[in-house]
Amino acid sequence: MTQTLKTSLRDYPHTSAIRSGALKLPDAEFDFIDVKPQIAAYRRMVRDLEFDVAELAPTTYVIARAHGAPFVALPVFFSRRFHHSGLVVRPDAGIETPKDLEGKRVGVRAYSVTTGVWTRGILQNGYGVDIDKVTWVVDDEEHVEAMTLPPNVEHVPEGSSLAQMISDGSIDAGFTANAGIGRQGKPTEGWNSTAVTLPADLRELIPDAAAREAEWYRKTGIYPMHSTLVVKEDALAANPDLGRQLFDLFSKAKDDYLASLTQDVVPEGSDKHIKMSRIVGDPLPYGLEANRPTIEALITYAQQQKLVGERYRAEDMFLPL
Repeated sequence: MTQTLKTSLRDYPHTSAIRSGALKLPDAEFDFIDVKPQIAAYRRMVRDLEFDVAELAPTTYVIARAHGAPFVALPVFFSRRFHHSGLVVRPDAGIETPKDLEGKRVGVRAYSVTTGVWTRGILQNGYGVDIDKVTWVVDDEEHVEAMTLPPNVEHVPEGSSLAQMISDGSIDAGFTANAGIGRQGKPTEGWNSTAVTLPADLRELIPDAAAREAEWYRKTGIYPMHSTLVVKEDALAANPDLGRQLFDLFSKAKDDYLASLTQDVVPEGSDKHIKMSRIVGDPLPYGLEANRPTIEALITYAQQQKLVGERYRAEDMFLPL
């Protein structure tokens, strides 16, 4: 009997052949459920275990797994980017270097949002920032409800938003786009529908971020990921070969996509992967060993930031594929 897998997965260029049915599993089929925004699918997975197979934010996954979630991740990562940019400061905040964040108030959508975790890890381990001396101000709930926030995390006051607070000086710095305050110079409704136009004179904390990111990658081998693939343990128990079959299927789709980048006409949306390949080589590496430095860094950062209580091994969190 064919196994049907209720699945939540966005349509990327490197997954489109799977979404379209051009590539199939040998003895299972996907039932794709589209959820928008994707953040809602993350919450439905960690809180209600709604899907058999799901794309999930990697920090959310690590926290959920540490709290006993009955699903496990494959070392398949759908989106990746570096994180020396995207944290902006007010010009009057007295913040000239990352170390100056100590004693300041910084806005981020949620404390466990993956963008925030990667950036705080860079600030702590690359710039010597004591992140416990920063007050992190959030205006959204955490995906994993069992998580306990550290004492230096505060919620925005009722009726306000991160966008409003950085505009009026109630916070000194903030993450941009959907990790926090919204996009500079454009109207935003924040996360609680308070319409604000962000100040145009906000300044990136780390100048020349692209050069710093390439330098950091050459030094550490860490290539931050933003979404991974999780599978319910029940589904794996029903088909012991499913983990390997899924990994091989997604690897095939990714390899075919990367091969297409050498053609005269490349798929839409591939510019970022071509650009990233000049720094990292394979812009979408899959597999445990190919990603070990990155996985271990994320787990380390999660433990340092009090998101999990212990330091897990890569093998504790990801199937060794």
